[in-house]
Amino acid sequence: MPEDSDWEAYKVPPTRTPVTERTTSVPNPVTFFQAVFGYVVEAPVTYLREWIERQHAKNKFYYYHQKFRRVPDLSECLEGDYLCFYEAEAQWRRDRMVDQEIVEIVRERLCACKQREGPNEFQNCAKEMQLLAQVTKAYQDRYGDLGVHGNARTCLMKQKHRMMEERKAQENASQ
Repeated sequence: MPEDSDWEAYKVPPTRTPVTERTTSVPNPVTFFQAVFGYVVEAPVTYLREWIERQHAKNKFYYYHQKFRRVPDLSECLEGDYLCFYEAEAQWRRDRMVDQEIVEIVRERLCACKQREGPNEFQNCAKEMQLLAQVTKAYQDRYGDLGVHGNARTCLMKQKHRMMEERKAQENASQ
């Protein structure tokens, strides 16, 4: 619009709600209650929240990087020490989950190598294939044939039986 516009030609339409002017000396109770609420409720809560945030900023706690202390193995627990049995079982379950993730990561690396290399995957991804074979064999030796309901005790018994079989095979080979 040009600067020298005719305001009579372009009239501003009247507003629908007229502006009322205060003619009383009594303050509006809504503004009074808003001010009281701001000072009595909102200010202390805001101050408390900011104080808590400052404390959290000083002491960072990353809950997703929880570090568990290593507990004794099930073979090191004393007879009747049920707390030690429970801790060893929990430690075994965590170790099993870590080993599952290791196998999965190596498998994903192999799949990425195969995708990247295309028809030359057997030549260029041999190292990843060998690593996956080693990792899956180690996982199968430790956790294979335990099933879904495997626990630390059955895993320990499996390890014991495997060691006994290896000892017998070694004795038979030396004779």
